[in-house]
Amino acid sequence: MFLSLVFLAELIAGISGFVFRHEIKDTFLRTYTEAIQNYNGNDERSRAVDDVQKSLSCCGVQSYTNWTSSIYFHEHGIPPSCCSNMSDCNPSDMRNMTIVPHKVYQRGCYELVTNFMETNMGIIAGVAFGIAFSQLIGMLLACCLSRFITANQYEMV
Repeated sequence: MFLSLVFLAELIAGISGFVFRHEIKDTFLRTYTEAIQNYNGNDERSRAVDDVQKSLSCCGVQSYTNWTSSIYFHEHGIPPSCCSNMSDCNPSDMRNMTIVPHKVYQRGCYELVTNFMETNMGIIAGVAFGIAFSQLIGMLLACCLSRFITANQYEMV
């Protein structure tokens, strides 16, 4: 019974994720924008922004210019995680908006993340259905085992 509830919850979550994928994009856009606005370079949210920018080779939400409205930009400039070449990035250049375009990634992270989601949605769905199918097989085998054990208990007496 418990396995059935877990399976049903996973199925509902998977279907909801697929149906509401556009809302997931909007939520990502809103939260990523907030993370850039409140970036300080030290907290967990800031480290997550840095990780996304480094791993995807991107900067800002739509572009590096999104950083100009950040509190961090007025004190430090664009963060080093946007630098396309870390050895050629110094803090004074990251404050100068005429030099910055030649030193940072041009593409925004929102586009890259949403493209990744859309491109790999079939793979993600396939893996999810594969896991769900294996859980379904496990539930059926558990029911068969339970029935077999119950039937053998009466024979032993």
